[in-house]
Amino acid sequence: MPITASSDVASRKPIARLTMPGMTRRTRPRLFDRPSGPPPKRPRFEHERLRGQARHFVQWLETRSIPVDDPATYFAARRLYGEYLEHLLKEPREDSGSRLHVIDEECVELVQHDGYVELRLANGSSIVAERCVLATGHDRSAGRGQSLLAQVDAGRTALPERTDRVLVIGTSLSMVDTCLSLLLRGPAGEIVAVSRRGLLPAVHRKNQPIVLQRSEVPLGCGPAHFVTWFRQLVRAAEARGGDWRDVVDGLRPHNQSIWQSWSITQRRRFFRHLKAWWDIHRHRMAPQVSERLSEAIGRGQLRVIAGRVRDVTPVEGGFSVRLHCRDGQRTEEIRAGQIYDCAGLVADPDKSTNPLIRSLLAGGMARADALRIGLAVATDGALINRNGRRNDLLYAVGPLTRGTFLEIEAIPDIRVQCQRLAGALLARQASGLPRV
Repeated sequence: MPITASSDVASRKPIARLTMPGMTRRTRPRLFDRPSGPPPKRPRFEHERLRGQARHFVQWLETRSIPVDDPATYFAARRLYGEYLEHLLKEPREDSGSRLHVIDEECVELVQHDGYVELRLANGSSIVAERCVLATGHDRSAGRGQSLLAQVDAGRTALPERTDRVLVIGTSLSMVDTCLSLLLRGPAGEIVAVSRRGLLPAVHRKNQPIVLQRSEVPLGCGPAHFVTWFRQLVRAAEARGGDWRDVVDGLRPHNQSIWQSWSITQRRRFFRHLKAWWDIHRHRMAPQVSERLSEAIGRGQLRVIAGRVRDVTPVEGGFSVRLHCRDGQRTEEIRAGQIYDCAGLVADPDKSTNPLIRSLLAGGMARADALRIGLAVATDGALINRNGRRNDLLYAVGPLTRGTFLEIEAIPDIRVQCQRLAGALLARQASGLPRV
């Protein structure tokens, strides 16, 4: 959620607002209203609100009589983490003297003026800001056919019949959450999950991340050398009784530097050949979740296919789907009562469904990065405009900045990015530069 320094259009009195560009009453449940069953993507200890407060979330859980046996392996339900975030904002929102204002409305357009920006909202009102930070998160494509995933997030569609076969497009953690939601309902029809490589997320276990100094990291050497070096680290970790998880987690402080040291060609090569494998080891699922999926696969309730969806045809009672399978180049046709789109993230800003992003691109205030996986931004988050110049009025955090940072989708990484940007904006204010 972006904090913007802003002024009321009529009074021009400076205030601070917390605006939500691109977030509406329809999309808000995507952040907070999650089933209580499926665990989230990451262990508890990485989700603290600020660095240096290692037990803040745990203490919050304990005040609600929620036991945490081992913080290193505990996975909290998404719903609980949403409630935790609401709790953190409750006090400043209720303080009459607070500079924080939460506006539950969609920002559909941003217009840049001389020294300030105007955010135009869907209800016809506007907010004037001296700085604006975009934190719109992931953009999702429109659902395929009657894709349940997109509609359930909006709270409008009933679940499929228990006997229906369900097709899940994608095999990432979103697929895992979707499958668990179905399995928790009890007996159900076959669940078919399909993705290009058919890779499931690896299992998280308690581990001891290795410690690397920046001087030990081979910056600028490219993906091929990186893989060789990575495997050497894994063998060394295994010799000490550890495993690859120690290496993957130990690299976390250096991932963004490694990415930024590569050329555009090297980054493209990583995306083409390595990213899918990196993601399943980097973003892992809880052991108890892995057990549930393994049991479902063992009894034939869940089937994972490496391949692509060729076409989808609506038929009576659901859909007829043709799958092009990767093994043997065969084609399989299945009938599904419902389709869940768990691969619907839109990376290319030009294909965004968010009117705010479209207005930024159309007005030349922003442009896509070289890989077209987000907006082009400087290392401090400032947007790069159509002419290649930084825009000191507009900043971005989170997935919008993945072209510059890559590893900027998990809470711990975004938290650090937000903290650094907030510090820079406050320092700018303290130095006598334009007020934030």
